[in-house]
Amino acid sequence: MRLLERDAETGVLRAALGSARDGEGSIVVIAGESGAGKSSLVDALVSEADGVRVLRAHCDPLDTPRPLGPFRDLRLVDTSGREDASRAELCERVYDAVRDEPALLVVEDLHWVDAATVDVLRFLARRVESMPLLLVLTYRDGEIDPRHSVRPLLGDVASLDGIVQLALAPLSVHAVRDVVAGTHLDAERVHALTGGNPFFVTEVAKEPDRPLPNSVRDAVLAHIADVTDHDLEVLQLIAAAPDRLDNRVLPHLGVDLPTLRRLQDTALLTRTAEGLVFRHELARQAVESTVPPGGGPRLHARLLEALQTIEPADPAVFTHHAVAARDNARATAYACQAAEEASTAGSHSEAAAFFEIALEHLESRDPVERAGLLLRLAYQQYMTSRLAEAIANTRATFRLWEEAGDDDGLAAAHDAVALYEYYNAHRAKAEHHADTAARIAQGAGTASTYGASRATRGFMAYMRNDLDQARALATEAHEVARRNELAQLGLRSEVVASVVDLVSGDESARPVLLTQVEAARDRGWDELASTVYSQVASLDVEHGRLRDAEQVLQVSIPFADARDIPICRHWQTGVRARLQLLRGRWEAALEDAAAVVADDGMPLALVWPRLVSVLVPLRRGEHADLGVLDDAWSLVEQIDEPLRRLAVLAALAEAAWMTGRHDPRVSEGAVAHLDGLASRPGAEWGAGNCGAWLRRMGLPVPDVARSATPYRLVDEGRIADAAAYWARVGDPFAEAMTWTDSAVPEDRVTGIRLLDSIGAIGTADRLRVAMRQEGSVVVPQRPRESTRANPAGLTNRQLEVARLVARGLSNSEIAAQLFISPKTADHHVSAILTKLGVPSRRAVVVNAEQLGLT
Repeated sequence: MRLLERDAETGVLRAALGSARDGEGSIVVIAGESGAGKSSLVDALVSEADGVRVLRAHCDPLDTPRPLGPFRDLRLVDTSGREDASRAELCERVYDAVRDEPALLVVEDLHWVDAATVDVLRFLARRVESMPLLLVLTYRDGEIDPRHSVRPLLGDVASLDGIVQLALAPLSVHAVRDVVAGTHLDAERVHALTGGNPFFVTEVAKEPDRPLPNSVRDAVLAHIADVTDHDLEVLQLIAAAPDRLDNRVLPHLGVDLPTLRRLQDTALLTRTAEGLVFRHELARQAVESTVPPGGGPRLHARLLEALQTIEPADPAVFTHHAVAARDNARATAYACQAAEEASTAGSHSEAAAFFEIALEHLESRDPVERAGLLLRLAYQQYMTSRLAEAIANTRATFRLWEEAGDDDGLAAAHDAVALYEYYNAHRAKAEHHADTAARIAQGAGTASTYGASRATRGFMAYMRNDLDQARALATEAHEVARRNELAQLGLRSEVVASVVDLVSGDESARPVLLTQVEAARDRGWDELASTVYSQVASLDVEHGRLRDAEQVLQVSIPFADARDIPICRHWQTGVRARLQLLRGRWEAALEDAAAVVADDGMPLALVWPRLVSVLVPLRRGEHADLGVLDDAWSLVEQIDEPLRRLAVLAALAEAAWMTGRHDPRVSEGAVAHLDGLASRPGAEWGAGNCGAWLRRMGLPVPDVARSATPYRLVDEGRIADAAAYWARVGDPFAEAMTWTDSAVPEDRVTGIRLLDSIGAIGTADRLRVAMRQEGSVVVPQRPRESTRANPAGLTNRQLEVARLVARGLSNSEIAAQLFISPKTADHHVSAILTKLGVPSRRAVVVNAEQLGLT
């Protein structure tokens, strides 16, 4: 097959296919407008794929696509869509299906992709180098806006090594001249008319004796000018089934063999193993446009009746046709089924979309049915961090439950919106709704809802460090669970009690919490398990257990990804941004902070990412947008929790110390309120950090703010012991600043040099100026840019590789563990050695602890 002006693209694909035959995988992404020749390019590739397993599928052109549609069509996942396998298991199943023998996997039309398919493709993309696979993806670039569900996949692909992206340009006049050769058509005129769109040009050339069409539609319809009314209606039926017209429904629609032969003569259709499809989406749209006003619902009703006769049933497809047929009852019923299937598959975005369809077409006047649908929709929106919508939909149920006299439903709605409002950073509203839920449920005698509301309120009390109240509420919820044999509520209340113990300083609660995580995972209570991970990691960072926090996050973030719980992933990535900041990994910290801010998720998670985005450039001596600290302050005022307020006060104090800017929130507010904040159980570390910055500014600090070990050691004048403590913890910036807190000039020099070594040049320069103003003669020189190593410059991916280097793994072993090629592993290792300023991988192993890689 010869494609005009596509030799370069064909060569790229042919080379990538050859690499797959040789065992090295790669990805090629093909973008272009409709009719640009994406499918023709793939056709040519498939024709050359001898000895390679070919798997080719399209995303569904449905208003709301089937979860995992392409992989269902390829029979790589259960075609019924009703299996209970987790997203992680589905990813592994697809991976196992393509990892052992050379394969070409093509997924076309990503502009129609569903979220579950995106997750599986991201999983494969990250491992493609480790298997003999050529993954080809196509999409219309003009239909991918910034919030499109395929964006995370395209972002991943763009960051991977060896990925090729092909943008298909229109044909030139020269190429159009080749197409119309042998006809009387003028190439320049055809090019001007078609814009060089290959499909449009080809359609014009097929009918050279007709007047030049004004559009693709006119060119396509020229092929059906002479068909009978019966055959036109069959074409319209096929056009109304945008995914395909299943072969099995043809008899039910009265489509016989002579009809199929006549339709073949139009050159508009092609036949696949599954059914009839238009040769091109532009052709389908052209024929669909011929359906007269009012005719569409009749066509879709016929299709729906026919599709209902075959198995397995596909509620996503049924929903599409029921909506188009204006059959509201069936649209609601099928949309609810499709939503449950999507939720089971871990496709919460699609589940929400189907519940929205169900509500839009709900004809029932039963307030309980409508309220129940709104609550189910709100939960899916909560899971996908669409908190404002989740809150609005849950609140909309209040009137409906009251109208129905359903106090249990009303209490459950208040309990649900309490959690959503809390994550939306509206603490006062959240507490009000949780208390309202308890009061209503207690009056109605509904034990399960009452217990759930007490556990919710207890969790909020814990987050505010009201630990006595949190313990009491957790105990009450646990007793309700025990009396009524409510296992999930029982575990949830035990978790609240355990985190209260841990924040109070009882480290024996930590292994208990990790056991509770496993119990939740074993029972399939994924949201609860991910919430426990979030709290353990957060408290580990808060209390200086940085290496422990790192281990938890290495498990918890992949878990949230695998179970499709973006709201928990959002929080945990924010915690990791803080962890990377404390460990002196500036680039990784900024990377995580930017991801959280860009994710547009729950506001509660934004505190530390905002601080990171200011503190890193401030410490490095770069421009820092201090206005972001004002945003963080407004947020913690709204949240009103000691740990977050202390963190922002410390950042404000650091910024004031660095810039010399007067900030009354620090000089007056922090001094006035620190005593009360520091006295809250579990707040001693945050209070100690805040107090350290106030001391550097010469401001008074209450004794209670010095109770955490390293701050107490400084207060006792044991600078070396305090610095050694921070070195053991793995916080090089705190270690350096502790040395600079000393009155001994040599100690301060030690601190400045350590700051230089981790890239905190801005902070080191601020101290150099202070020492010179004091008349010190031992001020260390600023290191030369050309000779300064950059241990803080590792990205998150490089940190993964560096940890494996520190464990003594070879490049081949690293490649096998991270699903990359040895060549890519070698590239990463070389970059890591340069950034760490060490001569060999052996030096990484020897200095692993010093480099923060253990």
